[in-house]
Amino acid sequence: MPKVFFFSALILLCTAVGCATTTANVALRPDGTPGPEECPAEAHKAMGYVRLHVGDAALAELDANQVGAQPITLYDGPIESVLDDSLGTFEAATRLYGRVWTSGPQVVIRYYEAHPPGGEKVPICAVARLGNGQLRKRPESKPGTAILDFSVASVFVVDSFR
Repeated sequence: MPKVFFFSALILLCTAVGCATTTANVALRPDGTPGPEECPAEAHKAMGYVRLHVGDAALAELDANQVGAQPITLYDGPIESVLDDSLGTFEAATRLYGRVWTSGPQVVIRYYEAHPPGGEKVPICAVARLGNGQLRKRPESKPGTAILDFSVASVFVVDSFR
């Protein structure tokens, strides 16, 4: 598919759906972590257009304001991450927008939008993951924060949040 047609279709799709993030009404579990959440139909549709499939993954800097720092501190609420690798048709340097929850034993990050360089925001469903408990908060983390040893994690495309 030619790039011009692809981005034109993507802009039309984003205009039609409004590219709104969805974090309202996420039920919390007793430990404060977010409960299950469906991926909106518009995000499923957009991910098909940009060739994102469940399980696709790429490395990302978790906080665009703390690139390369060790340790990093994340706060409950909105987050802006930056892809280090390409993900589907999104190239490195694409911004990911989502939400962080720090109440449980490890940080939970859900992404709802991607903003490629020079492009429009696209609704997505993705999560940050890092093996061996490496998104586990350090013991000195205060309420509402998560101090992590690493600034980088893998971002995985999902079909719903669990």
